Amino acid sequence: MTRPRTARFALGVTVVAVPLVLALLGPLFAGEPGPRTTSFTLGGGHRLGTDFVGRDVWQQVLHGGRPVVLTVLAATALSYLVALPVGLVGALTHRRWLEELLMRPLDVLLAVPSLLLILLAATVFSPGPVGLTLLVTLVNVPDAARLVRAAAAEAASRPAVEALRMQGEAWWRIAFGYVGRSLLRTLAADAGTRLTGVLYLVATAAFLGVGVAPDAADWAVMVDRNRTGLFVQPWGVVVPALLIVSLTMGANLLFDAALANDRRSGRARGAKLPEAMGTSRNRSRTGSEARP
Repeated sequence: MTRPRTARFALGVTVVAVPLVLALLGPLFAGEPGPRTTSFTLGGGHRLGTDFVGRDVWQQVLHGGRPVVLTVLAATALSYLVALPVGLVGALTHRRWLEELLMRPLDVLLAVPSLLLILLAATVFSPGPVGLTLLVTLVNVPDAARLVRAAAAEAASRPAVEALRMQGEAWWRIAFGYVGRSLLRTLAADAGTRLTGVLYLVATAAFLGVGVAPDAADWAVMVDRNRTGLFVQPWGVVVPALLIVSLTMGANLLFDAALANDRRSGRARGAKLPEAMGTSRNRSRTGSEARP
C-alpha cells in the first residue's frame, strides 16, 4: 500500500467515521429528552442551542442520523440486489423476448425523474421509512440494471465465456463466477456515485416531508425546519448539513482509494507479463544456441 493511497484511505475513514458513529451509536448516548424551552436559543445548558420547537439540537443530532444512514445503505444494497440478476440475465440470455421483457419496463421508469416519481407515489399513499426505502430503490434500479447489462455484455463477448459454454458449465457459474466477478471494478466505481445519489434522494424526500414526520429527529428534517432561524441559531442547520456532506465525501474517498489500488495492481500485472515473456524468449534463445 503506497503512501498517497494510505493517506486517501485514512482521510476517507476519518471523514466517514464521524457521521457513521453518530448515526449508529448516537441514540445509545442521547439520554432522555429534556423539557422544551425557547426556540432558537444559544447556551442555557444546551451545547448546540435549541431547534425550532425548543428541543436540544445535540440530542436531535444524536437521534437523527440513524434513519438517514440505514435508509441510504438499505436502498443502495437493494438496488444492486435487484439490478445485478436483471442485468446479468439481460446480457447473457439468447432469448430476445426475455431481454425485452426485463429491460423495456425499466426504460419507462428511467424516463421519469426520480424525485418526481417519489412525490407522485407519496400523493397516493403516505410512505414510512420502509416505504421511502422501497421507493428510492425503485428509482435506482433502472440505471443500475442498464449499467450491469452493458458491462456484462462486454464481458460475455470474451472468448473465455464461449469456452466455458462449450465445456458445459452451468449458466449461474458463468454469470456469477466469471462475468459477475469481472464487474466488480465497475460496480465499485458506480457505488460511490450511487450512494451519493441515494443520499440526495433520501435527504430531499425527508426535506419535503416524504417518509418522515414534520418534527422527526432526522438530519434532513433538521436542515429544513431550522433554516428559518439560521442567522439566529445556525447550529441546528450547519451541524446536520455538515454530517450529510461528510458521509458523502467519506464514502467517495474510500471508493476512490479502493479503485486506485485496483488500477495499480492491474498495471503491475501488466508490467510483469512482458518481463516474463522476455525471460522465456531469452531462455529459448539460449537453449537453441547451446544445441550443436
